[in-house]
Amino acid sequence: MKITLNPDEEIVRAIKEGLDKKGGYCPCRIEINEDTKCMCKEFREQIKDPEFEGYCHCMLYYKSK
Repeated sequence: MKITLNPDEEIVRAIKEGLDKKGGYCPCRIEINEDTKCMCKEFREQIKDPEFEGYCHCMLYYKSK
């Protein structure tokens, strides 16, 4: 398993700006709680699955097998 940043630098820049504005919480979600703190609960659960390969919700991180 390997987790990397999205290779698109513009997406990474935009998401990181959003994270800064929201205090580390996913800029793509309305809710602000522990489940939406980056790296969000949804992606943490997805990366536990050995068969999962893909991006997190906001497309900042990519998990490859």
